[in-house]
Amino acid sequence: MMRPSKPVGIVGYGAYIPRYRIAAREIARIWTDGQGGVPVDAKSVPGPDEDTITMSVEAARNALVRASLRAEQLSAVWVGSESHPYSVKPSGTVVAEALGATPWVSTADWEFACKAGSEALTASMGMVGSGMAEYVLAVGADTAQGRPGDALEYTAAAGAAALLVGPAEQALATIEATCSYVQDTPDFFRRADRAYPVHGNRFTGEPAYFGQIRHAATHLLEQLGTKASDYTYAVFHQPNARFPQTVGKQLGFTPEQMNPGWLSPKIGNTYSAAALLGLCAIFDIAKPGDTIFMTSYGSGSGSDAYALRVTEAIDERRARAPLTAAYLAREKFVDYAIYAKWRGKLVMS
Repeated sequence: MMRPSKPVGIVGYGAYIPRYRIAAREIARIWTDGQGGVPVDAKSVPGPDEDTITMSVEAARNALVRASLRAEQLSAVWVGSESHPYSVKPSGTVVAEALGATPWVSTADWEFACKAGSEALTASMGMVGSGMAEYVLAVGADTAQGRPGDALEYTAAAGAAALLVGPAEQALATIEATCSYVQDTPDFFRRADRAYPVHGNRFTGEPAYFGQIRHAATHLLEQLGTKASDYTYAVFHQPNARFPQTVGKQLGFTPEQMNPGWLSPKIGNTYSAAALLGLCAIFDIAKPGDTIFMTSYGSGSGSDAYALRVTEAIDERRARAPLTAAYLAREKFVDYAIYAKWRGKLVMS
């Protein structure tokens, strides 16, 4: 278990979800003649002018507004993603420039499959908790791709979540502790020269997703001397419509605890933003004194668990920027042809 020497917390948060959606039944219409079950109702699709950088900027602006901070007050801007627009040029510098945080700021891109965003969050805790920085912005964002016709195509979605870490006395939610559990597990991977990821089906559930989350979550609960029933809400990484509910039940959490952060059926798997977006959705309705247990997951693989407590600042802060529900509600559906064009699935030789 890791605790910073100086108490820290979330002083601002922000979400962004593209307005465009493709219905699961539309994907099924193309590949399975509409037959068979589908794991989500619809998934979010980035527009032709949207990518990890643009979504990160939008989410980060919401976080800054909620914290009433100027961008130049940030000591670091860190962007976690597995779909950075450039292989070499960092996303963090563009995001920091767009926010107005440059030039005296640390920027970096983080990678760890679907928990790149929570890796940035843990590092932010360390920077603020050590006294090296007062405010650090951690962003999780992705425009995920799934091979045409593959099961992943139904869930590989897009979105961003930004968490602004600062001193606990200014926080809308304090972070009481975190822990990480990592093992080399080949459940999901993509070579640099390949357009789409590959999933090792027999490893995806056990020992990957379920094993990693159980270990991280159980260890943190034990170290804190708490149990599932001690928390108001719980949120887990959401790769599909079944895994989070299953692992939550294994750990003793109820559907009522998990439902407020349960976004996967509506927008699919937003990868590096998934658990963080669920946390944002919980912040949108949480009350002072509520406790939140969050556990992320990244293929390859590993898991980060966090325990948070909501403060009196939550009510006033959340009113300053659009709620996650507002982004969920502004749906505009596209057909498979438009989706394929925008996502670059039509390759001309």
